[in-house]
Amino acid sequence: MSFGSILHTNPSSTEGVLTLTLLQIITILLAARAVSWLFRRLGQPAVVGEMAAGILLGPSLFGALAPGTFHTLFGSGVQGLSVISQIGLILLMFQIGMEFDFSHLKTGANRRAVSFIWPAGILIPFLLGSVLGWFGHDSLDAASPKTIFVLFISVSMCITAMPVLGRMLLELNLTRTRIGTLTITCAAFDDITGWLLLAVISALATSHLDLSGFALRLAAIGAYLLVFWFLVRPVITGWLKPKTKNEDPLSLGAMTCVLALVFVSALATQQLGIHAIFGGFWMGVLLHKESAFVQAWRQHAARFVTVFFLPIFFTFTGLRTNIPGLNSWTLWGWCALVFVCAFAGKFGGCWMAARLSGLPQRPSCCIAIMMNTRGLLELIVANVGYDLGLIPASVFTMLVLMALLSTVVTAPLLKLWRADSCD
Repeated sequence: MSFGSILHTNPSSTEGVLTLTLLQIITILLAARAVSWLFRRLGQPAVVGEMAAGILLGPSLFGALAPGTFHTLFGSGVQGLSVISQIGLILLMFQIGMEFDFSHLKTGANRRAVSFIWPAGILIPFLLGSVLGWFGHDSLDAASPKTIFVLFISVSMCITAMPVLGRMLLELNLTRTRIGTLTITCAAFDDITGWLLLAVISALATSHLDLSGFALRLAAIGAYLLVFWFLVRPVITGWLKPKTKNEDPLSLGAMTCVLALVFVSALATQQLGIHAIFGGFWMGVLLHKESAFVQAWRQHAARFVTVFFLPIFFTFTGLRTNIPGLNSWTLWGWCALVFVCAFAGKFGGCWMAARLSGLPQRPSCCIAIMMNTRGLLELIVANVGYDLGLIPASVFTMLVLMALLSTVVTAPLLKLWRADSCD
């Protein structure tokens, strides 16, 4: 059987759906490995290559060079990829939630620096994003209400990609340095604040600006958070503790129970109208102190989530990213403004706050550079906004390009400033 005949298997049959999905996965995984290898040779983290591979497999390159093959492979049958990418995001956000560690704040000097940098890393980008969203709403033909659009663009400027940042700190041997500790802690607080703001905006958008409906939705979200924190958390942690002492922390029983709760939490947040990924994230936060389970997850499960699910999510994002769709100088001008506001807000705000907290010039610049890393989490935010209809396709493409570019420049700038020699 030829490759062409495989591609033209009846897509409406179960066999056809499976065949097409398997071909898509094979293509995605091989492309992600190849491009990430190339980017690592260029001095970039592997995740940057995976992000780039997702865009290259979309209409921006693959679709332009081989439109027939692209349409057959990705044009009409991406339902399987969509579901897999959403499940992968839930598990990924669960992992991210488990990575939050606030023990770095025990040092007084660190607390002072974080207390300056963290709010500035949210407030300054938020204000610049508000101005950008206010003037861009009509020009960019956004269909969502102006208030919702402005709030969403503001939040999208605030994100720091803590998972990507963590990888960079490891690769640059900065995990045990002061600037590494300060940056990852500030990124954690920024991300928590950003996700909470995004949850509020999602709830506001799904209530269609009905204040009474919005208040009820917020109350339901608050109830969900409290129930999981005060009822579910003690039960699951109490059940896990003896198991992590007497047997494999990631035993079949522990894995089954935790995964079931992760998906229950995701289902709850989806029903509350704030996207299923928040449920995965909150479940990870609840378990972040279970060090034995977290370590076992890192060793046995995290790599599969990263190798299998992440490239699929990046490709699903790439299929929505149409760079040729920015077909006017006006749109490219807005794209440049998005990047300038994102970079200036995050870098400028964090640098200024670090200097005010008493940090020297070079460590302040290194922290500001790292806090500007958008990476994966910006792509998640962009997808949430696109799924909810808050942003048009052109703005989605701009945010994807901003996430990629802000991540690509981080490693070279850190090496230029010699972050490894900072105190």
